[in-house]
Amino acid sequence: MAEHELKIFAGPGNPVLARSVANWLKTPLGAMHYEQFPDGENYVRFDESVRGADVYFVQPTCPPVDTNLVVLLEAIDALSRASAWRITPVIPYYGYARQEKKDRPREPITAKLIADIITAAGANRVMCLDLHADAIQGFFNIPVDHLTAVNLFTDYFKQKMLDGLENVVVVSPDEGRVKKVRKVVQVLKAPLAVGYKHHPAHDVTEVTHLAGDVRGKNPVIVEDMITTGGSIIQAVDALLEHGANPWIHIAATHGIFARDAVERLCSRPEIAEIVITDSVPLPPEKRHPKIKVVSVASLFGEAIHRANNDLSITSLFD
Repeated sequence: MAEHELKIFAGPGNPVLARSVANWLKTPLGAMHYEQFPDGENYVRFDESVRGADVYFVQPTCPPVDTNLVVLLEAIDALSRASAWRITPVIPYYGYARQEKKDRPREPITAKLIADIITAAGANRVMCLDLHADAIQGFFNIPVDHLTAVNLFTDYFKQKMLDGLENVVVVSPDEGRVKKVRKVVQVLKAPLAVGYKHHPAHDVTEVTHLAGDVRGKNPVIVEDMITTGGSIIQAVDALLEHGANPWIHIAATHGIFARDAVERLCSRPEIAEIVITDSVPLPPEKRHPKIKVVSVASLFGEAIHRANNDLSITSLFD
């Protein structure tokens, strides 16, 4: 038995995922109240005692990013003032993660700023999923459990290959993700191709060249997130130019699908399927037959169970 009582609360960012995590843990969601005032300010209140408890607050900072971030900070502050033993924000999607370094003079490093604010609010530990840059873990001066959906994707595509998907090449559209994508390569026993890209302006991506043989192969693109879909479209075009088969699968942990991303991607006949997780909610208007959602509820549930019982979380990915 854990020394401290486990409590799970759901923020407004993704209550469906939080409920699924609680169900996996066979633990009821804690009672809390959230509302917005007419001027847009947020209000959070916990409606049960958390004194001495090991509390996990599930709240991605997905769009609306600033609203969800402020709710997270308010919740941490409220839990700290209510004498929770340990406060762990569970952040399935970490907003502002793209701003993890200075590319130009006089820019902020916003991912570091957010880490400092979360810590100052009173968090004791952070649990997150597939950060845009692994270095963000080092921005926190508290423990960070950095989970990954890579194993979920490898299991998914391993079954697809058993069901007939052949001649696969695994594609990393960004050289920065090669290390993580290699895990998919090892399990699927498929070759690797790497795209090299740069961002000449905000929301503009160019794939300059592609390393690896993709001719006559069925690509599986592995990404951390899909926002506007620009990077994916550039990768698809590059693959087709290099002779890949027009039967392309995409796996991305975070399906943000901003603006018209779903229409842009799903209207491409060369894209066979887009596999995402439920790290952020997928509203009904963005659902499409080509989009398949795999749940990370069991992943977070097992990680929370292990953290609550002082067990290894790293062994989850061995």
